[in-house]
Amino acid sequence: MHKGKKNYPNLITSFRMNLKKIILNHDRFSHPERWKTNALLRFTFVYIKFLFDLMIIKNPLRMVGKTYRDAVTALNSLQSNYANIMAIRQTGDRKNTMTLLEMHEWSRRIGYSASDFNKLNIVHITGTKGKGSTAAFTSSILGQYKEQLPRIGLYTSPHLKSVRERIRINGEPISEEKFAKYFFEVWDRLDSTTSSLDKFPHMIPGSKPGYFKFLTLLSFHTFIQEDCKSCVYEVGVGGELDSTNIIEKPIVCGVTLLGIDHTFMLGDTIEEIAWNKGGIFKSGAPAFTVEKQPPQGLTILKERAEERKTTLTEVPPFKQLENVKLGIAGEFQKSNASLAVMLASEILHTSNILEEKIKCSSNASIPEKFIIGLQNTKWEGRCQVLEKGKNVWYIDGAHTKDSMVAASTWFRDTVRLSKRKKILLFNQQSRDANALVNNLYSSVSPEITFDDVIFTTNVTWKSGSYSADLVSMNTSQEDVEKLKVQESLVKNWNKIDDNRAKTHVTASIEEANELIETLYDEPADIFVTGSLHLVGGLLVVFDRIDVK
Repeated sequence: MHKGKKNYPNLITSFRMNLKKIILNHDRFSHPERWKTNALLRFTFVYIKFLFDLMIIKNPLRMVGKTYRDAVTALNSLQSNYANIMAIRQTGDRKNTMTLLEMHEWSRRIGYSASDFNKLNIVHITGTKGKGSTAAFTSSILGQYKEQLPRIGLYTSPHLKSVRERIRINGEPISEEKFAKYFFEVWDRLDSTTSSLDKFPHMIPGSKPGYFKFLTLLSFHTFIQEDCKSCVYEVGVGGELDSTNIIEKPIVCGVTLLGIDHTFMLGDTIEEIAWNKGGIFKSGAPAFTVEKQPPQGLTILKERAEERKTTLTEVPPFKQLENVKLGIAGEFQKSNASLAVMLASEILHTSNILEEKIKCSSNASIPEKFIIGLQNTKWEGRCQVLEKGKNVWYIDGAHTKDSMVAASTWFRDTVRLSKRKKILLFNQQSRDANALVNNLYSSVSPEITFDDVIFTTNVTWKSGSYSADLVSMNTSQEDVEKLKVQESLVKNWNKIDDNRAKTHVTASIEEANELIETLYDEPADIFVTGSLHLVGGLLVVFDRIDVK
């Protein structure tokens, strides 16, 4: 047995006793006014509780089987629950400055140093809107050079139907067998190693990194074991303190359109958000961004590039792409595709596959393989059109103001001449859902009028359960069960729509789909949006129906 595990029960007992002493003697009780004004005290109290939860909830999990389902169950145990997220938010502390130190330590414990990841020839992409699409475009372009680059890794988030979608090779999610194999290699290495509790007091024996950190470690391990020649990494949130920013020497960095999102972690202004995004810039790795960034954000990005001793170049939409049908629909994707062209160009030139880099000019000549890569890009859940029976589904997981405006505009322009009935299926459980609905409504009106509007939860099945890969612990279960968000959305919609559409509320995505099938005998155009969780859940429901 590993040395660190022998005294583990005593460690738990000791921690519980000390926690009790801390609580009984805490300034919260002896000095209530100091508690109110001292954010550090409040954060310490919440953090200690979080560590306690970590010990008594996570550590009892000991894996018996090592199947894919076992891996998903273990992975879900690493999610932060809603109570912990809200408690940490209440402290007002936005930055976990230990994140990258922790990532270095977790990497060491599974047998890697950050320098080992340099061999992956990484494209690192951040932004608010379109970073996943840009990553997919870039990966698809590189995939056209199979002789020189037989394996291309792609790490993105979140997933739609299966967590395996986050870790792809040559555009395809890794198999369940490989996911389970590599997952438990990482899991077992973490179980068999320890960290210095002086340096990392929260890394007690048996603890694990959080959900996203674990997957990031798993992606590095997978891509190295699979001998990927180049990898495209999408940032999770922000950049500066994101788990992916352990990458020391990317070949090139990209920034898609900036907007206001994840304000608790990144800040309330475009300047703060741009500063965080620019945190991925590294010396010697050129950076590219799309045109028409918010001026204040662009200024900060330029300052960050100078600070990091690199260059930042704005990429115009390439004229050669004007008449190209991209694999991902939406006129706004032309900017993302153009950015992807420059990112792929840097990789291919550095790898001595392209003799010359593509010129960053709107009139630049783009190689045929690049065009084919852009046309063949597949990215479910983004401006996706599905014909199922008599109905046509228009699906986009937009969940920010800018992406909602873009997706709604795409739907409006696509169906404005259609005489079919119009149905909206919407879910957003944790953001300002009413604001998103308002953005949607103003973008489609007056050209599009919905006949029926359905607000659903993010629960997959009418039994009340989630698809295993879509278990979500970071939303209020009480709000979900009582349909609080959905009832609020109904009131808001009736107000802005003047009660023209018939509104419905369903407790699950499966029920929403069944309702839609019974609404009309005639064909309908159905717009599905508001969250990637909704989109993923709907696609899972479709898969089950197709199997039947």
